[in-house]
Amino acid sequence: MLGRRQRLTGFLGGAFSLVAIGIFVGVAILALLHYGGEGGLTVLFSDPLLLSVLRFTLLQAALSTALSVILAIPVARSLARQTRFLGRMWVIRLMAVPMGLPVLIGALGLIGIWGRQGLINDGLLLLGKAEPVSIYGLGGILLAHVFFNLPLAARLMLAGLERLPSEYWLMSATLGMKSGAIFRFIEWPALRSLIPGIAGLVFMLCATSFTLVLILGGGPAATTLEVAIYQALRFDFDPERAVSLAFLQIAVTALILVAMALFPAPAEHGKTLGRPPRRFDGLGLKARLSDGTALVAAVLFLTLPLGAVVVAGLRADLLKLLTEEAFLRAAATSLAIALGSALSALLLALATIHAQTVISLLRRPSLTMKGISLLLSGVSSLVLLVPTIVLATGWFMALRSMGDIASFAPAVVVGINALMALPFVMRVLAPALATHRAATGRLVFSLGIAGFSKLRLIDWPLLKKPLLTALSFAMALSLGDLGAVALFGSEKITTLPWLIYNRMGQYRTNDADGLALILGLICLLLTLAGTTGAQSRKDDVENAGPV
Repeated sequence: MLGRRQRLTGFLGGAFSLVAIGIFVGVAILALLHYGGEGGLTVLFSDPLLLSVLRFTLLQAALSTALSVILAIPVARSLARQTRFLGRMWVIRLMAVPMGLPVLIGALGLIGIWGRQGLINDGLLLLGKAEPVSIYGLGGILLAHVFFNLPLAARLMLAGLERLPSEYWLMSATLGMKSGAIFRFIEWPALRSLIPGIAGLVFMLCATSFTLVLILGGGPAATTLEVAIYQALRFDFDPERAVSLAFLQIAVTALILVAMALFPAPAEHGKTLGRPPRRFDGLGLKARLSDGTALVAAVLFLTLPLGAVVVAGLRADLLKLLTEEAFLRAAATSLAIALGSALSALLLALATIHAQTVISLLRRPSLTMKGISLLLSGVSSLVLLVPTIVLATGWFMALRSMGDIASFAPAVVVGINALMALPFVMRVLAPALATHRAATGRLVFSLGIAGFSKLRLIDWPLLKKPLLTALSFAMALSLGDLGAVALFGSEKITTLPWLIYNRMGQYRTNDADGLALILGLICLLLTLAGTTGAQSRKDDVENAGPV
C-alpha cells in the first residue's frame, strides 16, 4: 500500500523518465529527419552502395546467428548431460566472460590467435601451408560474432534443458532410450521452443554490431550499416548518406523487434513432483567422450583469445603506459563518463520502476495510466530500436551548427551510454525491488516509516547489493564502449577504448595490447564486484528470513 506522497513521487519520477529519455532520443531523431528532408531519404533505395551495405549487414547477421545457435546446441547438451565433472561451474562461468568483456579486447584476442602472426597461422606454417588464414573480412566477422554469441546461446539453452522435469529422465532411463531418441523426443522439443527467441536476440546483436566490424571488416565489401554511418561522417563527411544509413538501421532493428515479438513463448512442461533433475544418459563412455570433446573445443575456443590478450599485454611496458599522460587522461575521462552514465541509468531505472509500481497498485487505473505504464515499459528498451551509433549520428548532426562539437561530446556520450545500460540495469533492479516491496511493504505501512528514515533503515540495507551490482555492470558496459565515442572522439575527449583504437591505427601494437589488458582488468574487477554483490544479496536474504 502506498501513501499519497509516494504516489505523487512515483508519478513525477515516471514523468521525469519519459521526458528525459523522450527529449534525448527525440532531438536525435528530429535532427536526422531535418537532414533527411534535404535529400537524404531520396537516396535510401536508389544508392547501390546502401543496398550493398544492407545486404552484407543481413547476410553476416544471418550466418553469425546460424553458426552461433547450431554450435551452441552440443555445448549446452554436454553441460546438461554431464552434471558432476570437476570444473563444470567454471565452464559455465567462462560462458559469461565474453558477455562482460569489452568488444575491442575480444577482437584483439581473436587477432592474437587467428591473425597473420597468430597461433593458428604459426601452426599452419609449421605444417607447410604457405598461404596464411586471414581474419579480416566476412570470415573474421563471423568468427568474432560466434565467439561472443555462442556462450550466450549455450547458457540460454542450458537453462531450458535444466528446467525439464526430472520425470522425463526417469522415464527415458526406464524405457532404455538411446542418445538419439532422447534428443529427438525430449531435448529437441525443448530447444525448438527456445531457439526462435535466442536466434532473434543473436541476430539483433549481430545486425547492430559496430566495433567488431570496424576492427575486422575488410573494407567496403565487408561493412555493416553502423560502420558505414561512422565512415560516412568521420572519413567522407557525407551527412546525407549517414542520415540515410541511420534510417535504414532503424528500419532494420524495428523489423527485428517486431519479428521477435511474434515468436511464441516457450511452452511450460506442466506440473512435476519437484525432484532435482538427474540424468542417466551421460554415463556411458561414448557419451562422455563426445561431451568431453565438445566442451574442450568450446573452452579452447573461448580461453585462447583471452589468454592471447594476457600474454600480449604482459609483453608491453605496463609501467610506462600507466604513467603516460595520455593514459591518465583517457582513464580519468572513461571513469568520469562511466560513473556519470551508470548513475544516470540507475536514476532513470529507479524512477521508471517506482512509477510502474504506483500504477500497478491503483485499484482502477484509467486508460491514460495504462498507456503511461506501457510507455514506461517500452522507453527503457528504446536503445534497441535506435542503436547507439544512430543516436550519436543524430546528436552529431544537431550539434554541428552550434560550433565545436567536442565541447558537448562528454554530455552526449554519458547520455548514450546511460540509455545503453538502462535495459541491463532494469533487468537487475526490477525483480530485486519487487521482492523487497513484497517482503517489507506491509511492515513499512503499518509502522508509518517514510522518507529518509525508510531509506536508511529499510531500503538501503536490503537494496544496496543489487544497486551496487547494477552500478558496476553499467560502469563496465560504458568503460568498454567504443560506439558512442567513435563519432565524438578527439584530442579533447579520449576514452580508453578510443586510445586503444588510435594506437592500433598508429601500428603501436604493443601499446594497444598493454592498454587492452589494463582495460580488461578494470572491467573484470567491476564485473566481479557486481557478482560478489549478487551472491552476498542471496546470502543476506537467506539469512534474514521473513521480515
